[in-house]
Amino acid sequence: MTVGIQMHQTLAGLQGAAADLKTYALETQDQNAKQMFISMNQQLESMCEQLKGRVNYIEKQEPQYKMK
Repeated sequence: MTVGIQMHQTLAGLQGAAADLKTYALETQDQNAKQMFISMNQQLESMCEQLKGRVNYIEKQEPQYKMK
């Protein structure tokens, strides 16, 4: 498994977790839990953006890592 594939899998996992947290925030009635889920979702979305930047950089530097 290449670094490119591993990074794309990690990114997909983070995006899935962020989506789950957003769903939990929408479904809960507990305002403390809702705020916690929103905060955690925002943190994961920020990490996703950073990782996307890194993936794009690596793919430009090493074209063989691009996902087809």
